[in-house]
Amino acid sequence: MSENPGTNLYLPFMATIQEVVRETQNIKTFRVTLNDPEQMRNFRFAPGQVGQLSVFGVGESTFVINSPPTRMEYLQFSVMRVGELTTRLHKLRKGDQIGVRAPLGNSFPFEDMKGKNVVFVGGGIGMAPLRTLLLYMLDNRTDYGDITLLYGARSPSDMAFSYELPDWLARKDMSTVLTVDNGTPDWAHKVGLIPNVLKEMNPSPENSVAVTCGPPIMIKFTIQALHALGFQDEQIITTLEKRMKCGVGICGRCNIGSKYVCQDGPVFTYAQLRELPNEL
Repeated sequence: MSENPGTNLYLPFMATIQEVVRETQNIKTFRVTLNDPEQMRNFRFAPGQVGQLSVFGVGESTFVINSPPTRMEYLQFSVMRVGELTTRLHKLRKGDQIGVRAPLGNSFPFEDMKGKNVVFVGGGIGMAPLRTLLLYMLDNRTDYGDITLLYGARSPSDMAFSYELPDWLARKDMSTVLTVDNGTPDWAHKVGLIPNVLKEMNPSPENSVAVTCGPPIMIKFTIQALHALGFQDEQIITTLEKRMKCGVGICGRCNIGSKYVCQDGPVFTYAQLRELPNEL
């Protein structure tokens, strides 16, 4: 875990929403800055770590910090509207106050990935945690091998971060493939389920690591596809952030066997997940 000296993770930072971006019909992105300039200047985190966003008087919930630590103009969180807390978050506007408890959890093993080829496989809002690692790697491009991104959603309108896709598609230092379950007349990319398109892409497992995040059913069949392509359990990385509540190992809600997702995760290799009880 990245440490921010002098902070108490039980207490939220006070923060101001600087911008709200509507990603899809039910996903909004919040760009926030900590109110204390010194706290913002000294804030440290690693790709994959999460934070608790507080709506005062309502509650708090866990979201990945999906801006990279190489770009610290603001901290970015993307929120899918699924319940009371996220509905209240979606009502917030630029200038509103919010609480941020962060950073929490572990991070992607980006140091261990240096020199390796990286295959990103994201579905829907699952692109959020991948985004922070992807941008970090692009900002440190010479440290990594080939970078491949497969990003899919139900339809073109369900794709988050659509404003970034043209740049990713145009870049010469990465390969980007987009797919949707249901195409539209103006959709110029793949139509098909993510695991099937992944098999068509046929990425080599040699000196490679695959990072995947999305709906559980997508992850299940994506891992099967990666196995069919020759990727070993140790080469597959995913996240389990949905189970977290307090974020500091007190409430026990995210306990799986001997592990706490909020402290031992949210990032796990598939080899680590296979050692846990089947409670997912």
